[in-house]
Amino acid sequence: MQHDEVIWQVIRHNHCSFMTKITTGIFCRNQYNVTGICNRSSCPLANSRYATIRDHDGVFYLYMKTIERAHKPNDLWERVKLPRNYEKALEIIDKHLMYWPKFLVHKTKQRLTKMTQMRIRMRKLALKTREKIMTTPRKEKKRESRREEKAEKAAILDKSIEKELLERLKKGVYGDIYNYPVKEYNKVLDMEGLQAVSEDENEEEPEIEYVEGYEELEEEDDMEDFGGLAIEETGVDDDDDNVGMDEDEEDDEQTVTIDRKRARKDSALALKRLEKNIPGSTKKRPRVLVEVEHEATDERQKAII
Repeated sequence: MQHDEVIWQVIRHNHCSFMTKITTGIFCRNQYNVTGICNRSSCPLANSRYATIRDHDGVFYLYMKTIERAHKPNDLWERVKLPRNYEKALEIIDKHLMYWPKFLVHKTKQRLTKMTQMRIRMRKLALKTREKIMTTPRKEKKRESRREEKAEKAAILDKSIEKELLERLKKGVYGDIYNYPVKEYNKVLDMEGLQAVSEDENEEEPEIEYVEGYEELEEEDDMEDFGGLAIEETGVDDDDDNVGMDEDEEDDEQTVTIDRKRARKDSALALKRLEKNIPGSTKKRPRVLVEVEHEATDERQKAII
């Protein structure tokens, strides 16, 4: 049989693991305590009929203990879920604690009020963005900085070794001693060549050029003048050749061959220039017949312009 007065005398005057004494007073750390103060009316262990409110993940429950279940510790507390509405929760407390002591009912409602206010404040704080203060461990920073320095040194060393090996391979220092991958070596060389070409292209600046207008008309006029000059030059050359042959009949055959070649070249050049500069022209041009006679060989050459 459970006797509340005997339990309280043992707890109060001998030893209780939930009791804490400080300068302001004596408090109770038991999770079922309504007020949190260590006294006879608020002690959950020394009262066989007791009621309190507990929070489970934001949901409030009304816990009730009766002396009829004191012999069954597994079913000692009866739990009732309370709604989020404050007024409805008070109605449920009044319904279940109708014939209970008024002190216990009042303290239970007071605990419900305090817990609802605490929940509202928690929601407001969760919505606010606050700065989170975090410690910076010095040992980890030093360790990371050392690792970074070592990694940088290793990377620089690897790059220098790679460059040195490539230079030696280019010079042919090793020859056929080592079996290095030829494809990869050729790829590296190609990449270097592409980089050099791209750098040259980037360095070159675009040149600005100025072009004259109406080039076609000027070229046609120039070609017509050039055609007349070519005809006159060929005529003068022929006259000179005829006079020279009349006066100096006893010249050597070498002068004859030189004049013949000169006449051929002049006529051929005039024809090519006219064909290139005026391709497919529909204008009718006068035909010019050039004849070269040589008495020594009795040969005659004709060129039509």
